[in-house]
Amino acid sequence: MTTIIAGPHTAPEAKRKRPRPQPKGRQIDIRALEEVRALLGSRSRQRDLLIEHLHLIQDKYGHLSAAHLAALAEEMKLAQTEVYEVATFYAHFDVVKEGETPPPATTVRVCDSLSCCMAGADKLLAELPGKLGKDVRVVRAPCMGACDRAPVAAVGHAQVFRATNENVSAAVKAHEHPHAFKTPADFDAYRKQDGYKLLEDCLAGKRTRQELISIVSDAGLRGLGGAGFPTGRKWSLVSAEPAPRLMAVNGDEGEPGTFKDRFYLGQDPHRFIEGMLIGAWVVEAKEVYFYLRDEYPEIRLLVEQELAKAEKAGLTKFSKVIMRRGAGAYICGEESAMIESIEGKRGLPRHRPPYVAQVGLFGRPTLEHNVETLFWIRDIIEKGAQWFTSQGRRERKGFRSFSVSGRVKNPGVKLAPAGISIQELIDEYCGGMCDGETFKGYLPGGASGGILPASMNDIPLDFGTLEKYGCFIGSHAVVVLSDKDDMKAVALNLMKFFEDESCGQCTPCRAGTEKAVKLMAQGPWNESLLTELSAAMRDASICGLGQAASNPLSSVFKYFRDDLTKPLRQW
Repeated sequence: MTTIIAGPHTAPEAKRKRPRPQPKGRQIDIRALEEVRALLGSRSRQRDLLIEHLHLIQDKYGHLSAAHLAALAEEMKLAQTEVYEVATFYAHFDVVKEGETPPPATTVRVCDSLSCCMAGADKLLAELPGKLGKDVRVVRAPCMGACDRAPVAAVGHAQVFRATNENVSAAVKAHEHPHAFKTPADFDAYRKQDGYKLLEDCLAGKRTRQELISIVSDAGLRGLGGAGFPTGRKWSLVSAEPAPRLMAVNGDEGEPGTFKDRFYLGQDPHRFIEGMLIGAWVVEAKEVYFYLRDEYPEIRLLVEQELAKAEKAGLTKFSKVIMRRGAGAYICGEESAMIESIEGKRGLPRHRPPYVAQVGLFGRPTLEHNVETLFWIRDIIEKGAQWFTSQGRRERKGFRSFSVSGRVKNPGVKLAPAGISIQELIDEYCGGMCDGETFKGYLPGGASGGILPASMNDIPLDFGTLEKYGCFIGSHAVVVLSDKDDMKAVALNLMKFFEDESCGQCTPCRAGTEKAVKLMAQGPWNESLLTELSAAMRDASICGLGQAASNPLSSVFKYFRDDLTKPLRQW
C-alpha cells in the first residue's frame, strides 16, 4: 500500500479548487450556433473554406459578432483564436467584440486612393456623413479598381462611379445589390466565333503541350500582373514538378491605378476562361482556384454565371474550377499571400524558396497566373507568335494594356504597343491633358512603381526600361499628374496606402511605413532620415510591398525638388 505524506505544497481537501462550472474560454451561444449552421447548410466545413464562411455571416448580418465567430469555430472544429485572427486581418470583415455596438446596417466606402483624391474624394468624405445621417456609416477605403471613373464610392458592395453627394444618397435609398451585368460576349456568341475550339483540340490530342509552350515562349508573353515572368518558362517549370499539380489565378488587382483585369473580364469572360483552362491543361492541373477581389462583386457573379455554362457543355471535366472571394487585402495580390488566403488563412507572404511553382497551394506545385496573361492565350496560339511580336515600338515587342487615370481627357484601358512613351499614350490614346492643365509627371506602374517628371516623356514604357530611373512598369497602371498636383501630397497619399495595407508580418514594412507617414505629414521633410528609413524598408522587408513602398518618396527627392520647398498642398 502506498502512503501519501502531506507536504508544504499539498493543499488540504477543504482548500482544493472546485471544478469549473464550465470550460475556459468563450462559451458557445446556442442560438448563434444554430444561425451559423443554417447559413452553412450542406457546405463542407473544411479548413480552407473559413473565409468563404465568414463572408456568408458578414453578408447576412452586416458584421461578425463574437458569438457568431465562436459558433463558426465550433462548427469548423477550429480554435477561436484561429477564426478571430483571420476575420480581423481582412478589411471587408466588420468584427464586433462582445459589448460593442454593431455598425449601422448601411456602410458607404469612399475610395481615398490617388486618382480618387485627385477627383475630389476628400471633399466627398467630409460632406457625406452630414448628407446621409447617423444611420449610415461612411468610411475610407483603398482603391476599388475603377480609377477611370473617379471618385468611386461603394454602398454595401454596389459601386457608384463618378460619385457625388447626390448619386451616393440615391444609391443608399435604393440599396441595390450587385448583379451580373450582361456581357457583349456571352457563351453562345463566343462559341459561334470558334470559342473553345482550341481547348477542344487540346483535349482531343490535336495540339501538344510542348507546342503550346513553344508558341507562347516565341511570342515573349510575360506575366502581366506586374512581375513579368515569362509564361512559357513558367509552364515548363511547373510541368517538370511531380504530380498532382494545381493552378491558382490571381484576380486581386489591388494596385492603385489598376483596373484592366476588371475590364477584360467584363467584356469577354470566356476568352479568359478558355485561356485559364488551356493553362490548366498544359500543366495537367486537376483543380483551378480563381481568387477574385471582393471589390468586383458584379464580375464575380458574371464569371460564375458564364463558367456554369462552360461546365454544362462539358469543357471543364478535366479540371475543376473553384471560385474564391477575396476580402479586402492588397497584400493578397502577392502570389504566396494569395495562396495563403485561398487556404483560408491570413494573407501573409511566404519566405522563398521554395517557390510557388514547387510548393504552392496545399503544398503542391502550383501554376500561378494573373487574369490578363490568360486572356491573351487563345489569340496568341491561334494567330501565332509573329502576330504578337510584330507589334511594338522602340524595339519592344507585343502590346500592353495600360490602365490610365488622372489628368487626361479620356481615361480607361488602352491597348497600345509595348515601348510606347507616356507622351504618345496621352496624345494618341487619351485625347491629351484635361483643359487648362499642364503635364507635370506620371506614375508608370501604379502606387509602387515610382514617379517620373514630364521632362522624361520619351522613355519606352515596358518591362526593364524604367529600373535605371528608380521606377518600374509593374501592372502598367499609369496615373497622369498635372500642375494642380503637389508631388509631396502624391507621395504621402501612396505611403498612407502602404501603411494601411502592410500585412504586419515584418517590422521594416510595418513600422517603416507608419514612421514614414508621420515624418512626411509633419514636414519639413528630413531627407537624410527618410532616405535612411527607405533603405531599411527596401533591404529588409519580406515582400515587394515594403521593398517598393518608398519608391514614390525617393522619386520626389530625385525629380521634384521644387515641391520640397513649398508647404504641403492637398487637393
